[in-house]
Amino acid sequence: MLADKTMIARVIPHTGGMCLLDGVLTRDTQRIRCVSSSHRDTNNPMRTGEELPALCGIEYAAQAMAVHGAWDARLDTKPRAGYLAAVRDVTCHTMRLDNLNDDLIIEAERIMGDAARVIYQFSIHAGTTKIMSGRATVVLDAGLASA
Repeated sequence: MLADKTMIARVIPHTGGMCLLDGVLTRDTQRIRCVSSSHRDTNNPMRTGEELPALCGIEYAAQAMAVHGAWDARLDTKPRAGYLAAVRDVTCHTMRLDNLNDDLIIEAERIMGDAARVIYQFSIHAGTTKIMSGRATVVLDAGLASA
């Protein structure tokens, strides 16, 4: 594994139970592939009652994108501030994540970007089960733009 949960928690804004990724499996300048088992955790903070809706996969993908962006900072400092501005073409192939026995594999590919925004294509699967796919736009240094 290229990075574990401890390393990931250092570079994303979420801590504790909201740090959803367990590790980074592969990574290059355009892509990242992460793994997570937190969808089976009964204390997952995104659960609604007894269920974890599949649309929560967008947060898993957003965290993978944040880790990918942090690689430029060598995973030793927080990446530039940013926020998820839009998601497009999201397709869910299941309703829930909590009832999946296999680990989630989260893949994100940077398809374009500049100093102000980045667009990623993402997909999530568990074993042979395709969970979701879509595109996300991330706006970088959002706090600096209004200063």
